[in-house]
Order: sequence, then structure tokens, then C-alpha cells
Amino acid sequence: MLEELRQVVWECNLELPKYKLVVMTSGNVSGRDPKTGYVVIKPSGYSYEKLTPEDLVVVDLYGNVIEGYLKPSVDTDTHLYIYRNRPDVGGIVHTHSTFASTFAVLGEPIPPCLTASAMLGGEVPIGKFVAIGGEEIGKELLAKIGDKLTIIMQNHGVFTIGKDAHQATKVAIEIEEIAKITYFALLS
Repeated sequence: MLEELRQVVWECNLELPKYKLVVMTSGNVSGRDPKTGYVVIKPSGYSYEKLTPEDLVVVDLYGNVIEGYLKPSVDTDTHLYIYRNRPDVGGIVHTHSTFASTFAVLGEPIPPCLTASAMLGGEVPIGKFVAIGGEEIGKELLAKIGDKLTIIMQNHGVFTIGKDAHQATKVAIEIEEIAKITYFALLS
């Protein structure tokens, strides 16, 4: 089921460790099928090195597993809340990338220091701390993200959205680079 979307979401998930946006099994990418509304997401606690397209889990917008033999990500409810409330979003990425997460720990938005920040909508907002495992992160994220493509969540990490999984992944890679340069610039 959804073989093409599974392939795309798998490829995007492999980009996360390649660009050092995740460690071990943390983080995830999901993508929504525009025809069925079903979501393909990385399984919970599953190694990126072992991950195959067949390992990804297909769920409906309410978290019911449609296809897959593994448990969906612990962030599934967050992803699904966003998809149910933002029909323009077709892909979501969550990382704990080092430099962007540093701003999350500091409780500071990432200022728009580079021209590349314009593609993200300027300043990267920060959402308040919310415990993982439910819709609350999704609610806070949508309350604060506005028309931007990325947000950092207090003491947690980064979420990016896009029209598809490719765009959300590109934004996740870009925000970490922007956060790194901004961090070093603020040291001076």
C-alpha cells in the first residue's frame, strides 16, 4: 500500500542521520497521501540503519494502523493533529538537531540572520514546552507556527512542515545550518 509514498518517506528519513539531525532512533518523517488521507510514518524506536520502506507504518488520520507490523512513532498523534488541522501540509519532520535544539533549550526563537531565513518565513518561533506522546505538541505548534515552515519547541526540538515530505526535510536540513551559523555569530 502507498509504495511510492513509502519510498519517499523512507528516503527522507535517511536524510536525517546523513545530515546529523538525529541520533540513534530519535526523530521522524511522515508524509500524507492526498487521495486517501493516510499517513506513512517511521516506526517508534527503530534504527535508521535497518529501516526499509516496508518497515514504515501506514495510519489513518486518527492513528488506526492500516498497514504495518511495527508500532508507529511516539510522535504520531502530533503529526496527525497537524494533518487534520492543516490540509495544506503533506509532510512533517521532527528532529533534535544540535544547534536548533540549543535555541529550544535556551527558550529563544532563531533570529533571521541569513537570507536563507527568508525561505523559512523569517524568525523561527518557539513553542512552549509540552510533554511528548499526544496531540498537545500539535496544538501548541499550530498556535505558534503561523505561516512559517518550522518551529522549535521549548526543551524539545524542531518540527518542520511542507507541502510534502521532501519540502519538510529540506527545511529541517536548512534550519539546522541556519541555527549553527546564528549560534556562532551570537558568540561574538
